[in-house]
Parts: sequence; C-alpha cells; structure tokens
Amino acid sequence: MPLSPSASSDDHQARPDPPDRPSTPTSLTDSAQPGPRPRTFIAALATLAATACAVLAFALYQAATADPYTQAVLALSGDPQQGGRLFRMNCAGCHGLAAQGLVGPDLHGVTDRKNNARLVQQVVSGNTPPMPKFELEPQAMADLISHLHHLQTQPAPAAP
Repeated sequence: MPLSPSASSDDHQARPDPPDRPSTPTSLTDSAQPGPRPRTFIAALATLAATACAVLAFALYQAATADPYTQAVLALSGDPQQGGRLFRMNCAGCHGLAAQGLVGPDLHGVTDRKNNARLVQQVVSGNTPPMPKFELEPQAMADLISHLHHLQTQPAPAAP
C-alpha cells in the first residue's frame, strides 16, 4: 500500500490512502477500474439488430407495394364469390374446402396476420414450400384476396 504524504520515513506504520483518493490498481482485471460494460455492449447490439430488422421490413414492404403486379391487384375491387371459386379450384387441395388447413395452414384470420400486399406476394412467390407459385390475372388475385377477407367472418366448420 502506498504511504500517505503525511507519513515520515521514520514512521514504521503504513497508512492507507484517504477515501477521496483512488487506489492504484494492482492488475488489469481490478474491478476498481472502469472498463467496457458487457450489458451496455449487448444492449447496443440489440438496438442495432432491431433497427436493421425494422429497415429490412420497411424495404420489403416498399418492394412488395412497388411491384406493378401488386399495385394493379391492390387497385382493383375483388368479388368474394369469384374468389371462392378460384380458391376451390386452386387452393382447396392443400388448404381444405373450407380453408381449415390440410397440408397448408388454416387460412381463417390470415388477413389479420398479413396485409394484402404480403398476401399477393405469398401467393405469387411460392417462397414457402410446399406452396407453388400461382400466376393469376390481377382481377383474379383481387377476387382471391376478397375471398380471404370473407373467411374472417365465417368460422371454420366444426370437426366431425
């Protein structure tokens, strides 16, 4: 321990530094020294990751709505009855006649989980196997989207 300035060389007893004076660290791992805080670093990384995800989501949304096909579909008013016929011909094999889900998921409430632009992209992209790509005319896609919105109001039939 260092001697305080008031200690003389004749004094054989070492006195500790006064409390207002910091002590000298004995090693690099001394906890008295301020250093990088792991929690602060992790919080900064989490904030950076959240920001990157938000920017990516915004870019994907902009790309989906900027697509001319998607814009054409979203500009149209769909007929839910015509969309129901398209659904039974093209989608019911995997999603079930009542959209209750078979190989594909139950589609009741899908319009609560995805906006119309994302639904259009989901149907035409085929990015979630085993769902294939579907290429429908814009009016047919608008009809299908309208049918999916109509599923909101009709509960799935009860299982036998």
